[in-house]
Amino acid sequence: MNSHSDLAIEARGLVKILGSTRAVDGVDLNVRAGSVYGLLGLTGAGKTTLIRILAARLRPSAGTARIFGHDTVHETDQVHAHVGLTGRLAVVDDDLTGMENLILRARQLDRPGASDIRAGELLDAFGLMEQAGRKVREYSSRMRRRLDTAFRIIGGPDLLLLDEPTADLGTTGRERVWDVVRALVTEGTTVLLATQYIDEAGLLADRIAVLDHGRIVAEGTAGELEADSGSDAIWIRLRDPEDRFRAQRLLFETLGVSVEAESDPAVLSAQVDDPECAALALAELSLADIAVITFTFGRSSLGRTFLSVTGDPDSLPVMGEPADPAEPGDPGPADPDLGAPGEPAAGAECGCEDGGEGPNGTA
Repeated sequence: MNSHSDLAIEARGLVKILGSTRAVDGVDLNVRAGSVYGLLGLTGAGKTTLIRILAARLRPSAGTARIFGHDTVHETDQVHAHVGLTGRLAVVDDDLTGMENLILRARQLDRPGASDIRAGELLDAFGLMEQAGRKVREYSSRMRRRLDTAFRIIGGPDLLLLDEPTADLGTTGRERVWDVVRALVTEGTTVLLATQYIDEAGLLADRIAVLDHGRIVAEGTAGELEADSGSDAIWIRLRDPEDRFRAQRLLFETLGVSVEAESDPAVLSAQVDDPECAALALAELSLADIAVITFTFGRSSLGRTFLSVTGDPDSLPVMGEPADPAEPGDPGPADPDLGAPGEPAAGAECGCEDGGEGPNGTA
């Protein structure tokens, strides 16, 4: 890794026009070497296009980008030498097994820490251990994409560009991948994490840029972004996750505001500025025999900040939902999140707000 600069990524005024669409629209980035930088946005926000520009795989229409000081247009070979890019197209060998692909890659690169043990850890993290001995040609496209991400990671690049690395993994798989990312950073790798999952960005990233229609509309640490929302919220952890839908509906009817299902199936949150409303909500849950383990009232969540800067409550991503339907031969996640409940009719209010949105942000 280059030592002459503290920045792994430096971008100024990046623009990419695709047809009549400004897929990337005036993006500036400074990503410190050795950090995790989150690029948070919904599908279609421009994340993948921006990542391809930074990987020197796509020329920008305007602006400049440097990777460890190397220009992505004029010094592509040097950029490629530093960058590991994950995405939709697998680069693995169809005639080898999943395990053989990773071990061969590790030995080719002769990277410290890249070994047979690391190959097994990555296959396990991406839910592929049971398929480790199968030829890659027998993998579904979803399984190939997981293997491709593991293939890129095992090389230990100076800069790892992760494009939705946990999109089709269950809770356990996501947590294992997060552990892998953290380990890579301790070894000196810089990570740019493009994700639509709010909790993932909040848990992993040192700094986060919110991308909306090709533009960065907010940037900072998770704490800074939460503070900028200027509102308070409640977080409720249920004893039984099976009560989530019932509790979500009851809280909406009591508070008259949108109620967010967090990535943890036992946790719900809602924006509530009045402590009396928060207390009333807790009382209503008790009357309905819905047991609560913890109840917190404080600064609004990163999810609320995301809604406030993008203005798109109907598209708020739920962490762990597969990006694509399951394919033949692919078991999919072992523990997919439950779907969101249907839209409730407008119910009683506690006097804090008139009307409100349903649990999914629908009116």
